[in-house]
Amino acid sequence: MPKDNREEPISALFGVVKPSGPTSMSLVNDIKKLVTKSPLFVEETKLAAKVKQGKRSKYGREAVKIGQGGTLDPLADGVLVVGVGKGTKRLSDFLDCVKEYRTTCLLGCETDSYDSDGKQVRVAPWHHVTREQVEEALDQFRGEIEQVPPVFSALKMDGKPLYEYARSGTPLPRPIEKRQVTVHSLELIEWKGSDHAFRWPEKKFTKEEQEAMEKALKSVDDSVSIKDEPDTDVPSEQVPTAFVLSMKVSGGTYVRSIVHDLAHALGSAGHVVTLTRSRQGRFALEPTEEGDRACVPWEVFQKALVDEGEADAEGRKEWERQVLDKLEIVT
Repeated sequence: MPKDNREEPISALFGVVKPSGPTSMSLVNDIKKLVTKSPLFVEETKLAAKVKQGKRSKYGREAVKIGQGGTLDPLADGVLVVGVGKGTKRLSDFLDCVKEYRTTCLLGCETDSYDSDGKQVRVAPWHHVTREQVEEALDQFRGEIEQVPPVFSALKMDGKPLYEYARSGTPLPRPIEKRQVTVHSLELIEWKGSDHAFRWPEKKFTKEEQEAMEKALKSVDDSVSIKDEPDTDVPSEQVPTAFVLSMKVSGGTYVRSIVHDLAHALGSAGHVVTLTRSRQGRFALEPTEEGDRACVPWEVFQKALVDEGEADAEGRKEWERQVLDKLEIVT
């Protein structure tokens, strides 16, 4: 037992700072490798049984539940809320909570996924867009708004993912259902112009893929047109404009859709090249409000997965101390 007399094992919620690149579930699975060996979260009898039965012991899988409260795309980084034990029953609270994001929009190119992990769908003029035009256009995306989820998403219509309709050119049975969300705040916080290293994705839609996507969407909106409109007034090697937005939104808001729709409103096209979730409920990268909780850097777990190191006088490994410092106990 630790010297702080904390009753263990505990159930908890804690925030992790996800890096860009890996999937959210791959991080959770890595954290589980540590959690299932820790007396902080697992009963000593189960740990002993695991040691006795070896690596094939069922306790490695069943000793404790673990999950996450809202997936971040591989491209995205920032706050990922993790629940352990009874904490997993509270994870649904973080699906509908207020979230804050910072995102970089790159103009002139639309992608199938609305971000830089996707393929180019079409290009459009971008050099005419000014900082003042962006700031003025933002107002139509504040407050209660309706969003149409990306057609290249896993959302299903009549049991079939939307992306399958788009790829095959199969007409949609009906328009994609709009979602009502709340954008509490939306601000332009940095104008990068052409002074940045972002570029459009190299992979492009073929003409056949463009036609298939247009056919699928035209079945519910005859005004849809998917064709390239190159910006002929600027050299092809000139770097397109990028800018950074900060927003505070309700659960269920598609940040990528805000960027996509904003670019359309500006008479251009655009996609997300960086996305950071800076807050998810009370877990934040930079705690500023009473009750806020900081998050554990991913590097803490990454280091422990290689070598947990020696325990301190209270029997704690370094990663356990870091988590204890930032977790919220669930009873």
